[in-house]
Amino acid sequence: MAAPTGPTVRRMQLGWELKRLREKSGFTLAEAVDGLTFSTSKLYRVENGLTALPKAADLRVLCDRYGVIDEEDVEFLIEIHRDSLRRGWWAHYRATMPSGMAMYVGLESGARTIRAWQPNVVLGLLQTERYAREMLLAAKLVEETTTEFVERTVQLRMERKDRMTRADSGLELWVILDEAALRRVIGGTEVMREQYEEIGQLAQLDNVTVQILPLSTATYRSSSNFTLLEFATPLPTVVQTDAAEGANVSDKDTTVWAFSRRFDALRAGALAPAETSTFLQRLAREI
Repeated sequence: MAAPTGPTVRRMQLGWELKRLREKSGFTLAEAVDGLTFSTSKLYRVENGLTALPKAADLRVLCDRYGVIDEEDVEFLIEIHRDSLRRGWWAHYRATMPSGMAMYVGLESGARTIRAWQPNVVLGLLQTERYAREMLLAAKLVEETTTEFVERTVQLRMERKDRMTRADSGLELWVILDEAALRRVIGGTEVMREQYEEIGQLAQLDNVTVQILPLSTATYRSSSNFTLLEFATPLPTVVQTDAAEGANVSDKDTTVWAFSRRFDALRAGALAPAETSTFLQRLAREI
C-alpha cells in the first residue's frame, strides 16, 4: 500500500512514530521534552497529529533520546517532518474555513477509504454546485455568514469533490444516504433533479459506491451523520462526527469500532448499490 500523503496525514504519521518511540523507550512526556524548546502540551499535540513539530533539530534530539541511532531511520523521520510542514492545496481557503475544517480536509485528502452516513442532506462530496450554494444561501442570514464565505465554501466543496472522486485519487468512497436526505428539497425541484442525476453518475464510478436507505425499511438508523476515514498502514482509522461548533475527530479504538458497527448495520439495511440508479429516477419523477 502507498505511503501516507498530504501534510496533515504525514503530521499524523510523524506523531504516531514519535509516540511509539517514546513509549518504547519508557519516557514520560515531561522527560521527553526536558531541555528542549517546547512544552509537554506541545509534544502531546505533535504526537496526536494536531500540530507540526517546531524544528528538525528538535526531532533529531528526540531521536537521540529515544535511541534511534541508525541514520536511515532518522532521515526517514526527517523526511516525514519536512512533508508535514508543506502547505496543503486547501490552504488558500483557510480564511473562510470553520474551526477544524482545515484538519478534516487534510485527513480526507490523505485517506484511502472513506465510509460515510448522511441522514439529513446529500453528502458534501456528492453535491452539485447549485445544491451546495442554495443550501448555504438558505442559512446565510441565520448563520450571519458573508457572500464571500458562501462562494468560497462552494468552491472548496467542488474542489474536494473533484479530487476525491476522480479515478486516480486512490480513494474508495462508500456513501449511505437516508431517503429523507434526498426528499428534503434544497433550492427547488430543478436543483433536486440535477442532484439526483449527479449522484447517479458518481455512483457509476469504479471508486464510488452509493446506497440509499428507504424510509419504508424498518431497520437500524443513526440519527446523526458520521464519516470513517481509513489510511495506509500504520495510521489508525479515525471517525469524524459533527458538533455544535465544528467537528469532532477521534481515533480511539472503542469509538471507531462503535461507528464501524453502525456503518455495517446501515449498509446491511440499505438497498443494494445496483438499485441506486432506479431509486433516484423514481425520486426525480415523484418530485
